[in-house]
Amino acid sequence: MVKTDEKSINSDNAAIFALPSYLKQRKSLVDKALDNSLSIKKPETIYQAMRYSLLAGGKRLRPILCLATCELTGGSIDMAMPTACALEMIHTMSLIHDDLPAMDNDDYRRGKLTNHKVYGEDIAILAGDGLLAYAFEYVAANTYDIPAERIVRVIACLGRTVGAAGLVGGQVLDLESEGKPDISSQTLTFIHTHKTGALLEASVVSGAILAGASAEDITKLSQYAQNIGLAFQIIDDILDITATDEELGKTAGKDLQAQKATYPSLWGIEKSQTHAQKLIDDAIAQLATYEEKAEPLRAIANYIIIRNH
Repeated sequence: MVKTDEKSINSDNAAIFALPSYLKQRKSLVDKALDNSLSIKKPETIYQAMRYSLLAGGKRLRPILCLATCELTGGSIDMAMPTACALEMIHTMSLIHDDLPAMDNDDYRRGKLTNHKVYGEDIAILAGDGLLAYAFEYVAANTYDIPAERIVRVIACLGRTVGAAGLVGGQVLDLESEGKPDISSQTLTFIHTHKTGALLEASVVSGAILAGASAEDITKLSQYAQNIGLAFQIIDDILDITATDEELGKTAGKDLQAQKATYPSLWGIEKSQTHAQKLIDDAIAQLATYEEKAEPLRAIANYIIIRNH
C-alpha cells in the first residue's frame, strides 16, 4: 500500500484547512472531556479498568466526526461533547470485548496490553458493560440547552447502533463466517456496515440531530458516513496485511490467522484500494452543497483512505 504523508491530504485546500492541526486540537478537547467524564469510585477496580481502556489513546475519530457534523449543521462543540464522549465509550466497549479470547483473542490494543490481559477476562467484560451503560447515562445527564426530543433521538440512534441491528449483529455474523471459504462480498459488506460502519454513521448523524439538522441534511450526511465507514474497514483489512504491529498498535495478520474473509482476500489489494477510493469520492460528493464549511469532513474522508495505522 502506498504510504502518503497526511499533510498532503486535499492539497488544493491546504491553505484553507490543515487537517493535522484540526485533528490534534479536537483530539485534545475530547481527551480532556473523557478524562473528566469518569472518575474513580468504589469499587475502584472496575473504574480503573474502564478508564484504562477509555483513556488509552486512539484517533478519537468518532467523537471528532460528531463534533464536526454538529458544527457543520449549526450547532456547537459544547452541545455535542457529551454525545461525542458517549460514542467513544461505546467504541471502547466494543474494543474491550472484541479483544477477549472468545472473540479475536488479542494481547495488544492501541500499543498497550488489552484490558483482559491487565485486569482479567471477568473484569474486562464488566468494564465493557460499565462503559456501555454509562454512555447512555452520560448523554441523558449532561446534554444541556437542547430540546428533549433531539436527545431522545440521539439515545435511540445509539441504542440501535450498538445492538443486534448494528454492531452486535455485525460481530455475530463475523464470528459465524470465520473459516468459511465461500463468504460473498455481499455478506462481508453486511458485516462491516454493521460492525464498523454503524458506529461511524451514528457519530455523524447524532451530531446533526443535536444541531436540529433537516431531514435532507441527515440523509446526505448518513450517506457520507456509510461510505466512509465501509472505506475505513476496507483500509483496515489492507493494513492487517501490509502494516507492522507497531503501526497498527495491535497484532498484524490476525485476519489471515483467523481465516477471516476480508476485501483483499476476495478482491486483492489493488481492487480493494480502488473500491475504497470510489467510496470516499462518493462520500465527498454528498458534501457539495456545504461548500467550505464541510472541509473538516472532506479532509477526514481523504485521511481514511491514506492512513497507515
